[in-house]
Amino acid sequence: MSEPLLGALGIPSEDEAVYRTLLHEPALTLAGLAERSRRGPRALRQSIQRLADVGMVSRLAGRPVRFVAARPDTAVEVLIARRQQELAAARTVAQKLLAELPAERRHRPEEELEIVFGRQAVAARFHQLQQAARRELLVLDRPPYAQNPQEPNPGEGDLLGRGVRCRGIYAPEALEIPGALDLIRQAVADGEEARIGDVPIKLAIADQTMAILPFTGEQTSMVDSALVVYASTLLDALVRLFDLLWQAAAPVLPDARVDASDVQLLALLAAGLKDEAIARQLGVSLRTVHRRTSQLLGRLGARTRFQAGMRAAQQELLPPP
Repeated sequence: MSEPLLGALGIPSEDEAVYRTLLHEPALTLAGLAERSRRGPRALRQSIQRLADVGMVSRLAGRPVRFVAARPDTAVEVLIARRQQELAAARTVAQKLLAELPAERRHRPEEELEIVFGRQAVAARFHQLQQAARRELLVLDRPPYAQNPQEPNPGEGDLLGRGVRCRGIYAPEALEIPGALDLIRQAVADGEEARIGDVPIKLAIADQTMAILPFTGEQTSMVDSALVVYASTLLDALVRLFDLLWQAAAPVLPDARVDASDVQLLALLAAGLKDEAIARQLGVSLRTVHRRTSQLLGRLGARTRFQAGMRAAQQELLPPP
């Protein structure tokens, strides 16, 4: 008999065996099923009824009664939807039960903290926290690292694609790693908000509901233990720490790589000329001005012309007045 596959979706192994038999031999009668499964008619009727209740088996009209299995993709999607509804109902019940507890018993100190040991376990826990973010991920970044710092964060692209706001503050020593600045600038181009400043400790916070930080000092060359903090006054303090450091940090600008014509365009934009006047000055079409302006704003990580001028001045891309 093949290994059961549907147990996680609430289908007993004996019911799955009946379903698989009907997949390979549709339109079997009860007698035919009994012959192939070597089970009694009563037990088979119970299995067929349970499968019919979840839409996996249906009866064909006529005599004798024959049974046919639903398509696996359709059947499994229905099972998944049912299980998701059950889980949602279970979460609701859990919250109702929690609300019945006295306030002083809802959050015990031992339930607000968790210690993780081992470099791989720490990396896995950070990945789990990162993927759990639905609104915002806050990160204080500095060496040492639990994973290779010369490789891009594989999970951040997924977060940005889902609309999660990602903000990171990098310690200056993090930029000493070869290729680190290029990785950060690429992350900024992809949508991350990054700054450089004082980073007293490594930290990551997801949705202001869970945080992870080193459990011991960072004198060693790798992070081998971490403290996971759940909703508590300690977590509130960590969020406040990040906000204060963010206000004091300097933005990381993406690599502009502007050429002489871009500098001329920047100067005209900074002078406040309209697109029609810029097109005449540069001897190009209005469409070309729009395209080049959009590309230039993107390379500078700016959303407006004023912001582009500010960032160009910070990078000393404009000639002195």
